[in-house]
Amino acid sequence: MSANSFKTLDNIGDVWGKRGLVRVDLNVPMADGKVTDDMRLKALMPTVAELADKGAKLLLLAHFGRPKGEYVAEYSLEPVVAPLAAVLGRDVGFLQKPDQAAIDALPEGSITVLENSRFAPGEEKNDPAMAKAIAAFGDFYVNDAFSAAHRAHVTTEGIAHHLPSYAGRSMESELTALDKALGSPEHPVAAVVGGAKVSSKLDVLRQMVEKVDHLIIGGGMANTFLAARGVDVGNSLCEHDLADTANEILEAADRADCTVHLPYDVVVAKEFRANPPTRTVNVHEVAADEMILDIGPAAVEALSDVLKTCKTLVWNGPLGAFETPPFDSATVALAKTAAALTKEGQLLSVAGGGDTVAALNHAGVADDFSFVSTAGGAFLEWMEGKPLPGVEALNQIQ
Repeated sequence: MSANSFKTLDNIGDVWGKRGLVRVDLNVPMADGKVTDDMRLKALMPTVAELADKGAKLLLLAHFGRPKGEYVAEYSLEPVVAPLAAVLGRDVGFLQKPDQAAIDALPEGSITVLENSRFAPGEEKNDPAMAKAIAAFGDFYVNDAFSAAHRAHVTTEGIAHHLPSYAGRSMESELTALDKALGSPEHPVAAVVGGAKVSSKLDVLRQMVEKVDHLIIGGGMANTFLAARGVDVGNSLCEHDLADTANEILEAADRADCTVHLPYDVVVAKEFRANPPTRTVNVHEVAADEMILDIGPAAVEALSDVLKTCKTLVWNGPLGAFETPPFDSATVALAKTAAALTKEGQLLSVAGGGDTVAALNHAGVADDFSFVSTAGGAFLEWMEGKPLPGVEALNQIQ
C-alpha cells in the first residue's frame, strides 16, 4: 500500500486546545522497574513533540504486556511515565481511568499517559461500545504505533471509526520505508530471511519469492531447505517433515525467476554453547553428531557479492545462532556489508523483527541501515503481504 493513501500530521490543521488520542508503543522491556531499551520511546518523540508544541492536549494510548482484560499491577504503564518524560524532556502526566473533567482541565500542550488499554476486556475484542466511549474523550485520533498495526483492537482500529484520524510521524516514516522496500522497490531486490524454523515464516517465504530477485535463507530454516535438497545436516535443528513444503517454495522461486541462496559452507559444532570447538566444512561434509550453527565465510563472501549487485534489501532474521559466539560471525559480516553499501548510497536497506534489530545492534550497524523497524509481528505480517488493520483503518476512514 502506498504510504500516501491516508492523512498525516501535515493535514491535521489547527489543534490548539483540542484533545488528541494518540496511539503509541510503550511496550518497552523493563527490568527492576527500569526501562532497559528506550528505542520505542524515542520513536514517538516527533509526533508527540509536534502536537504538544501546537497546543493539543495529548492523551497517549498504549498497551503493556498481556494482562488479559483485567488489572495486573506489574503491567501498569505508570513506571514508564518517568522514563518517557526523560526522553521527551517534558512533563508527562498519568491517568488511571479516563475522566472527562480531568481531561477538560488539562492545559494546552500537555502530555498524559492513560493506563494500559489491555486492562479493559473490550480492547482486544475491538468492542464497538468501548471504541465509542474512548473516542468521546478526544477530538482527533493519531496512530503512531506501527508495531501494533496488525491488531484490530479498540485503540489501534476501533477509535478511527469515530474521529478524524491521522498517521503519526513514526507510522508515516515506517510505511514510506516499507513501500520503498517492497511496494515499489528499485530492482534488483534481495531479502534475507533467517530464524530457527521454516514453519514460522512460510507465508513470508512464499511472498518473498514472488517479490524479490534474490532470497537469502539463513538460520535453522536453511537446514530444512538443505535437507529437502538431499543434504545430510547431521544433528542440526531441522524440520524434516517440511521437506515437501521447502521444495514447493524452491519450485515457486524458479517460476518467479527468484534466485534462492543457501549456504554451501557452514560452521558446525558437536554442542551448542559459547565458543565450543568448531569446524568450517562444505555442507556435504557435516558429520552425524554435528550441528550447523552458522553460515561459513565463503558463503558470506558470495552473499556480499550478491548484495553489491542489488538496489534494495529487506532483512528479517539472523543467519546463524547469533546470540552465541562465534555463531554471530556471518550475521555481523553480512550486516556490515549491507551497512557499508547503504552509506555509499548504493543500497536501500530495511530491516525489522526483534531478533533482527538485536543482531544489527550487536553488529553495531543498526544506525547505518536506511530504516530499522521496531515492529515484530506487524513487520512480519507486512512481509507476508497481509493487510494491517491499524493501517487499513487510517486508509479507509476519512
